[in-house]
Amino acid sequence: MEKIQHSHVEVRGLKLHVAEIGTAHNVVLFLHGFPEIWYSWRHQMIAVANAGYRAIAIDFRGYRLSDQPSEPEKANFNDLVDDVVALLDSLGISKVFLVGKDFGAVPAFLLAVVHPDRVSGVITLGIPFLIPSPDGVQFDLLPKGFYVLRWAEPGRAEADFGRFDVKTVVRNIYILFSGSELQVAGEDQEIMDLVDPSTPLPPWFTEDDLDVYATLYKKSGFRTALQVPYRYPPSNNNCLQCSLQKEILETQSQLGRQFLFSDPKFGAYFPEKMNCHFSLKVNTLSTTKLSLYARYIRDQACLSSTTGAFNWIMV
Repeated sequence: MEKIQHSHVEVRGLKLHVAEIGTAHNVVLFLHGFPEIWYSWRHQMIAVANAGYRAIAIDFRGYRLSDQPSEPEKANFNDLVDDVVALLDSLGISKVFLVGKDFGAVPAFLLAVVHPDRVSGVITLGIPFLIPSPDGVQFDLLPKGFYVLRWAEPGRAEADFGRFDVKTVVRNIYILFSGSELQVAGEDQEIMDLVDPSTPLPPWFTEDDLDVYATLYKKSGFRTALQVPYRYPPSNNNCLQCSLQKEILETQSQLGRQFLFSDPKFGAYFPEKMNCHFSLKVNTLSTTKLSLYARYIRDQACLSSTTGAFNWIMV
């Protein structure tokens, strides 16, 4: 990991922390989720560089080693997309392969739609392809104590987290997120109360890793991290308004990508068609508008749920 180089690049008035390894022309850009940081991609970065690519991972604005925006409560996904484009321009990178995890998948998809000439491919982990609209994830169907809904309430997560030191908060989040149960608090509970203090960390997350995360979160805090994604969900995003008028799926149709989606955790809450496993080819969508594409995906979903981890794979 000592071969990974670190720098700060000024982007749209803020300095973003950039970690990179490799000098090849072809670039893979890793976009983290919550509560991840650039460090979350360290193993993948080294593997990608060893395979002959230039690997880059960033801390989004307001996260860890990157600058805080002047008004964190106004941060949104548009900012993240614009930051990535400005970063590519600053580094002289014309086209990039994007890898996004958790909410990092959202700017990856948006960037591919708004700036298709800058994206050679997209891989996402943990988040399916979502159209920014009120018809995206129907959180109103989930229990009121679901962590996403709780953290969306201004001040609630701050009060919950504030009962503990930063290291304990990060520990609890990773224990919660590594479990198989939906993170739902009762009326007399907060999300941090769901963790038994005696529960060990997952085996893939060491105490040393925890120290790194805790140290960096002590610097940045959680203010921007709670705003994006929890208080500015993808359904509020409007950066695609002009793109919705364009035919943008020609490249996808030519590749004939296959989409696989399974999500057993949400089976008790989402309608059957939203909680299913499906496989389809999009080679008939070359003239389909993006807004109709989302409806096609939903309507073509198979009706039987499957077990297994939540995945969205583009091959």
